[in-house]
Amino acid sequence: MKKFISLLLFAMLLLTACAAFAEGDTVTITSLNGSGEAIELTVPRDPRRIATLDMGALDILASLNLTDRVVGSSSTSLDYLRPYVEKEGVEKLGTIKEADLESVMACEPDIIFIGGRLSRSYDALSEIAPVVYLSTDVELGLVESVRKNATTIASIFGLESEIEAKMSGFGERIAALNAISEGKNALVGMVTSGSFGVLGNDGRCSIIGREIGFENLGDGDVTSTHGNESSFELIVELNPDYIFVLDRDAAIGTEGAKLAKEIMENELVMGTDAYKNGQIIYLAHPAVWYTAEGGITALDVMLADLESELIQ
Repeated sequence: MKKFISLLLFAMLLLTACAAFAEGDTVTITSLNGSGEAIELTVPRDPRRIATLDMGALDILASLNLTDRVVGSSSTSLDYLRPYVEKEGVEKLGTIKEADLESVMACEPDIIFIGGRLSRSYDALSEIAPVVYLSTDVELGLVESVRKNATTIASIFGLESEIEAKMSGFGERIAALNAISEGKNALVGMVTSGSFGVLGNDGRCSIIGREIGFENLGDGDVTSTHGNESSFELIVELNPDYIFVLDRDAAIGTEGAKLAKEIMENELVMGTDAYKNGQIIYLAHPAVWYTAEGGITALDVMLADLESELIQ
């Protein structure tokens, strides 16, 4: 009987110790819920099994050398991220817009990363594992959003001290681009399905107006997901100094789609100052701008796209 009681006490102590260890083996971060509201979220500390359904998050994980822990990922066309997504042992979890919930569950993740396109699946995914949903904040700016999100992700793994070095140099590069944009205006837009949608400073590509400093002639109304559709006559009327073009069809590999250059360089647009002065800028890596905005490497690529066209 004494032996049984001793064993029972030992088991209770062991369970208490395990519970204490489990409690200490978590970290609380600020993330978003499915409605995009900031919440305090408790996640495993230093998780070993990661599911990534957002390319910005995968980008940051790659910068922190943590991709060996990725057990499942959504698909991507981005060359610099494909090796992590397509390597042996990484489960296919659908796309950044539509998760395969059964596959997510099957890969048994300790933690799941998502972006805004999957916010509607937040609750369902949270039934599987804690869901870290981070986004860029146009008021804060893209550079500081990347810094903030990268620090949040790094804190889960105890790697916060690495972020400053990885973000170094971005401020100086922004300043150099500011010198080009001073006193200049621009239209920023997205070509999709043969049309040109104007983008304001409230969403995608907002770095051009907010941080690089071009006066965005299309800013004002709330921008729809793919830009506010514009007539080419309006472009002529506004006659911007620069036109920045994001080719969405190229970004997502739309089969048979016309290139943005074929659509933009029509008789009307060719009459603008932007065209005459060689200042229609086609963003060279549209897939990065469209699907990985928020990553550290993505930010580097985006700035390089602007530098290669604006800094001679």
